[in-house]
Amino acid sequence: MARAPVMAAGGIVLRRGDTPLIAIVRQRKRNEWVLPKGKLDDGETPKEAAHREVLEETGHDVVVHEFLGTIAYQSGGPIKIVHFWRMEAEGVQVRKLMNDIKAIDWLTLDDALARLSREYERAFLTQVGPIAIAAAGLASPPAPEPAPMLAADDVDAALETLTPAEAASVDELRHGLLQKVRAWLRGEA
Repeated sequence: MARAPVMAAGGIVLRRGDTPLIAIVRQRKRNEWVLPKGKLDDGETPKEAAHREVLEETGHDVVVHEFLGTIAYQSGGPIKIVHFWRMEAEGVQVRKLMNDIKAIDWLTLDDALARLSREYERAFLTQVGPIAIAAAGLASPPAPEPAPMLAADDVDAALETLTPAEAASVDELRHGLLQKVRAWLRGEA
């Protein structure tokens, strides 16, 4: 039987200035640079846990803003699911860092991406960092990249490369999507 996932929460913590800075913390045990986050306590909501964990790991009181997204990963145990909010640090550090944290650093988005130890956190911050900075009014939002358009011939050519099992899976997916659209159109979904 699979173990229940570990629920955690944290923040993309910004500090205002000439250039917006993002907080990352260095774990004492693994000596890795990570985004501030931690496990939920019993009875705690993810948003409450995010606020508490960021205070404990960065020593800064923060204002919690909008939800930015979730990452899930496995690290030697059950899957860990972490919800993140955009946060802004207020003033100076108000308390000592918790014992699990060796240091905090405030870096530009590019420098934070270069320093983070875990690839999945880099990928997440690559996606939500610019959004968080723009939402804070510290930069304009990134222009979305246009999705590449595939010609019908390209799709047909790609489908011809599938194994019979993959083709059956695509047909199953098409059928399932078609059924969902029909149900939606009938007002059943």
